[in-house]
Amino acid sequence: MAPIIAKADVSHATREQWLERLWQAIQDDQMPYIELLGEHWGELCHAPELASHWADLLQPTLKIAWKPTPSGHGYFKGTSACMAALLAAHRFNDVLALLDKAPFKWWHYRQWGVKALAALGKKAEAIRYAEDSRGLNDPGWQIAEACETLLLSSGLLDEAYQRYAVEANQKTTHLATFRAIIKKYPHKEPQDILRDLIASTPGDEGKWFAAAKDAGLFDLAIELVKRNPADPRTLTRATRDFAESKPDFALSCGVAALNWMALGYGYEITGGDVLDAWSATSLAASKSGIDASSIKAQIREIVSGQQPGQQFLKRVLGQHLSV
Repeated sequence: MAPIIAKADVSHATREQWLERLWQAIQDDQMPYIELLGEHWGELCHAPELASHWADLLQPTLKIAWKPTPSGHGYFKGTSACMAALLAAHRFNDVLALLDKAPFKWWHYRQWGVKALAALGKKAEAIRYAEDSRGLNDPGWQIAEACETLLLSSGLLDEAYQRYAVEANQKTTHLATFRAIIKKYPHKEPQDILRDLIASTPGDEGKWFAAAKDAGLFDLAIELVKRNPADPRTLTRATRDFAESKPDFALSCGVAALNWMALGYGYEITGGDVLDAWSATSLAASKSGIDASSIKAQIREIVSGQQPGQQFLKRVLGQHLSV
């Protein structure tokens, strides 16, 4: 909604009416559903003059809310809108002066100070300001992302990578994180990036298997899952997908899948999951020219212990392994 309103070709009077209605909607928003609209107030104003006008309207209330009282301090819904308006009005020093009055350091507000310092050409100071915003409940990845952006915009690619790449680019999956970083740092070798990511998550090395596989780093992928737990279903899919084109790699994936199942890894592993892994592993073994008796002996050794997972696999695969 914000970009549409911001780009609309309307008169100053019409835009002012829109802003009045939007501000009232923010005031009435109890849930809140449109709270983040305030962060776009500068672009909604469209012109620096109108943004400055709104900043003057909002500042007095914000200063009162931040004024120390015996019971603490107040809360003002227009804090982000005020900061965004000041920034859009190019009143960068006013942003910093206002933030100096804040009752506590909170990244949600201090991000505007970083933007103001950057706009003043003080990027090194902006990074220090951002780093000084870190706290127990502050989103470290957002702070890292802001610092990374400043360094990248200054052409300091290596420093940006070393200091912030891993923290700033955390995504919902390990593979997505890896892809985000290689896209942002094309001058870095994917294998080097991946090894840095692996080193950043001690104890979770196996979770980078899919990233290594996706990058074509098959030896590294197998190295990871031989020594570290990985999702058995992911390994089974890799076994099935590469049985024809890379049977040796697929076979190693299949053996690893059965091994980690036997050791109790994987969410609610069923007999069907075990049979899928066995079927894919058998196919990969045949494509690799491995004798069936040899692979059966290897799996029998995997399930030979007394752990619940090993006993479960032994029951499911008993007929196939002749045990």
